[in-house]
Amino acid sequence: MNSEPYLIKQVSLFSENKPGRLAAMAKAFLDEGINIKAFSIAEADGFGVIRVLVDRTKDAYLKLSSMGFNVAYTDVIAVEMRDEPGGLYEIASRLADASINIEYSYAYSGKEKAVLILRVDQVEDAVQHIREAGFNLVMQQEFS
Repeated sequence: MNSEPYLIKQVSLFSENKPGRLAAMAKAFLDEGINIKAFSIAEADGFGVIRVLVDRTKDAYLKLSSMGFNVAYTDVIAVEMRDEPGGLYEIASRLADASINIEYSYAYSGKEKAVLILRVDQVEDAVQHIREAGFNLVMQQEFS
């Protein structure tokens, strides 16, 4: 199964956890006209990881790098889920049953649907199992 159309380039930036770092990233995106579709912040030992899905990934990467941020790309997948009790369980249990590890995830909910962003250790298998279970994967172009 070709998972390529479902791979979404996430921009991850690593930074000291101090006031103004998120504002600096957001201002850079504002100045460049880059739209944030979803983001997550995690913290560990005084450093933070901001994971962001944007409409212009390459421009975001170049802008943040030019500002001195430590930036990386990561491939993630996005799965539509029911926005009600049990929605997350349906997806997480399906991947667990297939021995696919979810390394991290975050989600967003809008008027039309809820979407779970997943970083998994076996992308091809995850895509296959998710589709076989009848879930919709969000295509990469929906974030562009």
